[in-house]
Amino acid sequence: MSSCEFESLEKSLESHLPEAELAEMKRILYGKETKKLALPACAVEAAFKRDFELKGYSFEAAQEQLRMPRRIRVGLIQHRIVLPTDVPVVINAMHNRVGEMVKVAAMCGVNIICFQETWTMPFAFCTREKEPWTEFAESAEEGNTTLFCQELAKKYNMVVVSPILEREQLQSTLWNTAVVISNSGNVLGKSRKNHIPRIGDFNESTYYMEGNTGHTVFQTQFGKIAVNICYGRHHPLNWFMYSMNGAEIIFNPSATVGALSEPMWPIEARNAAIANHCFTCAINRVGTELFKSEFTSGDGRKVMWLGSRTPGLSRTRDGLLVVEMDLNLNRQISDKWSFKMTGRHAEYAEELTKAVRHDFRPSIVKE
Repeated sequence: MSSCEFESLEKSLESHLPEAELAEMKRILYGKETKKLALPACAVEAAFKRDFELKGYSFEAAQEQLRMPRRIRVGLIQHRIVLPTDVPVVINAMHNRVGEMVKVAAMCGVNIICFQETWTMPFAFCTREKEPWTEFAESAEEGNTTLFCQELAKKYNMVVVSPILEREQLQSTLWNTAVVISNSGNVLGKSRKNHIPRIGDFNESTYYMEGNTGHTVFQTQFGKIAVNICYGRHHPLNWFMYSMNGAEIIFNPSATVGALSEPMWPIEARNAAIANHCFTCAINRVGTELFKSEFTSGDGRKVMWLGSRTPGLSRTRDGLLVVEMDLNLNRQISDKWSFKMTGRHAEYAEELTKAVRHDFRPSIVKE
């Protein structure tokens, strides 16, 4: 938990700054202004009745002569757990709540929806206890949660990114995994967490190790997407390799502690969007999760960037952020700034090859 609780940075600033100063602050913090998206009245009413925040914004690209606009809508969901952490394991407990929010996303015309890290369970990896938490693990291909998400995908013609605790059937191995389901309802594949935190006593490798799916990008009807799970956001090369494989949108589902990570949170994802000429979408869960053996817990918010960024949702409430984006903006930004063209990747690849050797000697000039 953060030591000072308030609902959102935006609300605090809007309540204290004069309009002109507020506009300049947003320009500096967020970049080019993102317009508010007009959402259907039925969706706004449904979100109000179901007690979650609903916001919408849009990123616009310049009109081109040869390419038609590639406008799509992305939905990002944050939520708190619905049951206390000391009740018996119920894998389907979150399904109804998230299903309600996906329904509203469909009303808003969302094409791709992404949930938070291990969304079906408490983020119990802070306890260092195996039981009962490993009982939440399920098959990425045939588990109840994947079957549930397949139905959502088919019903709403929506790509679903579903991060779960996976149990691989062959060896009964656990993984932190995002399952990607096509709008056809078929499982496109999965992306496993590439980097595992080991910070003080907090060590997720008690449960699972680094993923083995590389930097997979999924070609969907609505664009090429990738999933950089949680701690991977701290590693610039992780974002970079998803981008090099062609990702137009990189999702970053997370469960992280406000006091520890929040100062870095908006910087890392936005930097990744700038450096890699793509959209990045970062999600964190909200609320406080209490465990008998806890030493940390999470609170969160959710925002989305491409160089510029949208305002975030509430830090304390469930919420759905809907963002309309024109994927043509990726190439337009690339043409303007040329970071990939000027990246000198071959030179860095050669230097990195040397740097990872056991006999590496740094290039340092001394008097």
